[in-house]
Amino acid sequence: MDLISQIVERAKADKQRIVLPEGTEERTLKAANQILTDGVADLILLGNPDEIMALAKEWGLGNIHKATIIDPETNPKKEEYAQLLCELRKKKGMTIEEARKLVLNPLYLGCLIIKSGDADGQLAGARNTTGDVLRPALQIIKTAPGITCVSGAMLMLTHAPECGDNGVLVMGDVAVTPVPDANQLAQIAVCTARTAQAVAGLDPRVAMLSFSTKGSAKHEVVDKVVEALNIAKEMAPDLKIDGELQADAALVPRIGASKAPGSEIAGKANVLIVPCLEVGNISYKLVERLGHATAIGPILQGIARPVNDLSRGCCIEDVYKMIAITANQAIAAKKNS
Repeated sequence: MDLISQIVERAKADKQRIVLPEGTEERTLKAANQILTDGVADLILLGNPDEIMALAKEWGLGNIHKATIIDPETNPKKEEYAQLLCELRKKKGMTIEEARKLVLNPLYLGCLIIKSGDADGQLAGARNTTGDVLRPALQIIKTAPGITCVSGAMLMLTHAPECGDNGVLVMGDVAVTPVPDANQLAQIAVCTARTAQAVAGLDPRVAMLSFSTKGSAKHEVVDKVVEALNIAKEMAPDLKIDGELQADAALVPRIGASKAPGSEIAGKANVLIVPCLEVGNISYKLVERLGHATAIGPILQGIARPVNDLSRGCCIEDVYKMIAITANQAIAAKKNS
């Protein structure tokens, strides 16, 4: 069974409630119909019920009626959620009038549904920017305990079975924090390892990547990676992690043994932590295009309950996969809370 099938089967076995704030968006609705048909998750669609059902009829989506549909305008819990939002943001000066306006915004409403325990995760971004998707998540759901920085991991399904776990690797951060400091980089390492566990089912072996291996080069950016390694070890003492390692030393046993003798990670890494967003974004896109790898994500991490962001260029299959991934993250978040 391939990895995506495993992710879908795990989601089916422990159904989570996933909010889709873009309830009238075509790709989202078509993916939602397939999710409901396959029994992958319980879905909450936000939008006007008449409009959603008319679109479902137009597109021949026979199972959309199985979703819970909440109209932000007529939501019976509107006032309850407005009070919750006002309470959460009162130190920032939010008034109840402002909160009542914001609960009509599906991206805010979705996060409030999660915060109040009525849903387990959210997926949006087919129509909205990353900033618009993340803002309410950080204001309402907030970051996970011990984490202050949100990051994005990419699941890489490569044609190099000798690397990672039969060609499966997880890379972070590829999406959010441009120049992490040592503390943030350590958090990214720990969060990406958790994502590798929750989503890919991997036993994470984490390599902190650099252009240096074990002191072969001296530079302040190398020092940052070494410092991050030490912080990550304190944060997660049981985590299998090492650095600083060059990419070849992390992935190729022969080179790992030569450049980092005695390392339990060198040559065996399945989780790759890059020193900055620039490196991560360029790296995964090069591997995807030149190596014909499948890149799935970014999978957002560090939020107390999963909120994921789609590319506005996504296809129906992308939405389907990301709903299943969000469900896997929600399962793990409950176990860890």
